[in-house]
Parts: sequence; structure tokens; C-alpha cells
Amino acid sequence: MLDESEYDLAVVRRFAVMTVVWGIVGMGVGLLIAAQLAWPALNFDLPWLSYGRLRPLHTNAVIFAFGGCALMASAFYVVQKTGQTRLISKGLAEFVFWGWQLVILSAAITLPLGITSSKEYAELEWPIDILIAVVWVSFGVVFFGTIAKRRVQHIYVANWFFGALIIGVAVLHIFNSLAVPVSAFKSYSIYPGSVDAMVQWWYGHNAVGFFLTAGFLGIMYYFVPKQADRPIYSYRLSIVHFWALIAIYVWAGPHHLHYTSLPDWAQGLGMVMSLVLLAPSWGGMINGIMTLSGAWDKLRTDPIIKFLIVSLSFYGMSTFEGPMMSIKTINALSHNTDWTIGHVHSGALGWVAMISIGAMYHLLPIMFGRKAGDMYSVKLINVHFWLSTIGTVIYIASMWVNGLLQGLMWRAVSIDGTLTYSFAETVEASYPGYYARFIGGAIFFSGMLIMAYNTVMTAKGKTRVEDESPATPLVSRPGETPAVETAS
Repeated sequence: MLDESEYDLAVVRRFAVMTVVWGIVGMGVGLLIAAQLAWPALNFDLPWLSYGRLRPLHTNAVIFAFGGCALMASAFYVVQKTGQTRLISKGLAEFVFWGWQLVILSAAITLPLGITSSKEYAELEWPIDILIAVVWVSFGVVFFGTIAKRRVQHIYVANWFFGALIIGVAVLHIFNSLAVPVSAFKSYSIYPGSVDAMVQWWYGHNAVGFFLTAGFLGIMYYFVPKQADRPIYSYRLSIVHFWALIAIYVWAGPHHLHYTSLPDWAQGLGMVMSLVLLAPSWGGMINGIMTLSGAWDKLRTDPIIKFLIVSLSFYGMSTFEGPMMSIKTINALSHNTDWTIGHVHSGALGWVAMISIGAMYHLLPIMFGRKAGDMYSVKLINVHFWLSTIGTVIYIASMWVNGLLQGLMWRAVSIDGTLTYSFAETVEASYPGYYARFIGGAIFFSGMLIMAYNTVMTAKGKTRVEDESPATPLVSRPGETPAVETAS
């Protein structure tokens, strides 16, 4: 087994730090546009600060900048640790890091300028799309090349999910982004009409499936057992979970296109496969949470475990809510309302952000030569946990209420057959929810600022003497899976 200093950790460290940086940037933009909905004057009548331009910047920054950096940091670290080998190419890994930062900066410049393909989660124009493809394929070469040179026969299950992330997103991005350029910054999709819509949501929902689910399940399958100092609850369940998720997820995209010109059979297929998707999703949630069997006391003393386990609870909740919203009769009420926004953020804040934050709190101290989880202040991690949890609950609850309110008002019909409420009246009724969402988002964002401070102080090698160390030091026991190797 290699010593910690023998792994290629410089690129992991940079990705981990940029996870915190882009988290603040992306969530800060999200907080601004939430404020604009409550107080429209905050767009200052400037086109590049308008909601329509900043909203895709927010989604791209949170998903691909914050989430992408967390995934790449974790994948590059986990593949080395579980394979007991260095990255196959340090230089190519560096290219992946700098290339990905260039993609993010390009998005930050072009989207506020209104340069967009107008495709959800794929707004970036063709030159940037090409750069994304090159960087992503390079990411795959480093990851699978390192797998190929591993020193152990076993491929730990987290790497299965990271591998699915890399292959799935590559295929989705390349085919959805096929376009005909008409100028340096404008192109048109090669797909016509409803075919373009179908391909877009094949991409859009599977960006959720492979980027925001499979990749972060890879994080879960390594960092939950590691932080808990327990082997994964069921290795067999993890394999069943993997193959079921991969086989079913790709069919669920049409549920975004209910009541459109998409053929009815395709809408029905998307609904049925979305309902079936509940089983593998909950299998993964149960596998992660039950890993704490025999160590439930850690939930009282270890705030990193709190982040990881509560994120799995939000994952279970959002993967129940999603299939329910795919049922056409329920979708008739929820579609185009803030209920969808609440559902997205129960997954984005509760699952993706919190699992990423927990993993980074485990990983960042290692990157600065300390023990796993040994941040500057454990108490500040605990404060961050409660801010994240409370902020998320306020956010999603306000959007659930708003969504039901909007859906019912839009459907209300007077005795003479006319609509009871105008659209403006539904907007006016939504304002209390917008205020509550801003408050919830501000609480969550304040936690990210605390994380940034904790990270800076950890990097400086400082420790608050009044803080207790994590409850149980991370040590390995003979015969355990690679997920519970010593991290220091």
C-alpha cells in the first residue's frame, strides 16, 4: 500500500478547494435571483443581471462548477486509494483541472451576455461544448487508465458509479450538443421539433441521473463507510443498485414532456420507468444509511456523518417525490409550478450539496497534511450542518406550498367557465413563498461562508483548542473493504 504522500494529491487538493469557491459563487448567484423574484428591482434594469440570464449561470455554476469539482476531486482521490496506485498521468489530470476551470469561466462570461443555445443544463454554445467534450474525455482517460494500472484485483463499487458518470455524461453531452454553427457564438441543434425536445430531456434528466445521482452515489459509497469506519452494509445490494439504476434511469426523460406534442406512448413509458426507478434509488439510500448499523452513536458526535446521512435522507425523499410527480394526473397540477423548483432543490441542496460538503470536510484536511475530518473547527462543521438543514427545509417547504397554490389557482374555473384567477394574481399570491425561499437560501449560503473560513484556517494549519476531535479516529481493520482503509 502506498503512503499518503506518494499519491497524486495536488490536483485533488485544487479541485477540493475550488468546490468550496464555486459553491459560494454558484449559490451566491442563486441567492441573487431568488431575491430578484421577491424584489424585482434588484435586476437594476441591466440586461446581464436579468433573471433570464443569471438563472442558467446559477444552474451551471452549482451543477458543473461546484458539483463537477466535487466529483472530480473525489474520483481522482478514490480511484488512487482503492486501486493503491498513482494517477496514470499527472499532466493529463492537470489539464482536466485547468480545462474545467476554463469551461466554468467561459460560462460565467457568455451566459450573462445572452450567448446561449437555450437548452436546459446545456446552454453553452458550440465552442465551449467542444472544450467540455475534450476535457471530459481526458477525465475518462485518467480515471480508466488509473483503474487499468491498479495494484488490487477488486474494483471497489464507488469506481463503478464514477465510471458510469464519465461514460454516461460523455454520451449525453456529445449527442445532445450536436449542432450546426452559424457564427462564432451561435449554432442550431441538428434535431427538429419534438425530436429535439426528446433528445434534450433524454440529456436533461440523465444529467440528473448520471451527473447528479450516479457520480454522487460514488462519493457516498466511499466516504460514508470511510467516515463511519464501517464496511458498506451490503456489497451485493450495491451491485444490484448499480445495474438497476443504470438500466432504468435512461428511460425516464419523457416525464418532463407530459401533455406536449411528444407521442403519448413515449410519455407513458417515461412515467412507468420513473415509477420503477423508485426501487433502485431507495436501495442505494438504504445501503448508505444502514452502513451506520452498530455505529449510530456517531450521529450525536460527528457532524460530518450528519451531513452524509442526512443527505441520503434527502436523496430518498427526492427520489420518492420525483416518480410521484411523473404520474400524469399529479404532473397536471405540478408542472411549471414552484413545486418542481422545490423538488429540484430537495435533491440539489439536500442531496448533492450536503453529500459534497460532507465529503469535502473529510477530504480537505487530508489535502493539507492532517487526519481525515480534522478541520480547524469541528463545532463550525456542526453549525454549518444545522444551517444547511434548516435552510434546505425552509427553501423546499416554501416552494411546495407555492407550487400547490399556483397549480390550484391556475386550474380554478368560475361557474361561467372562465378562469377564476389571472396569472398576475397567482404571482402576487406567491410572494410570501418567494420571501421564505430567499430566507432559506440565505441561511444555506451563510453555511458555505462558514465552510470557506474553516477551510482557510485548516489550510493555515490552525486548530481551535476548544473543539473536540472527531469521535472515532479513522483506522483500518484487517480484512475490511478498501472503503475503510486508513485515510492518513
